Amino acid sequence: MSEVRETEYNGSPLIGVYRDSDDKFGFKFGVKKARMILERIDDIKAFVEKYTKTPAQVA
Repeated sequence: MSEVRETEYNGSPLIGVYRDSDDKFGFKFGVKKARMILERIDDIKAFVEKYTKTPAQVA
């Protein structure tokens, strides 16, 4: 299951999303991009549904 980790870069908070506890890279973003994601969360969900072949692939 994926997990999140909070970190900092140059004093700014970041959140990182990782596939699991062994994932070293994942992807990270700050508050501004997090706000953008939240504003468009329905579009992101629709994108995932559109390109997911079976419900089991959504994790």
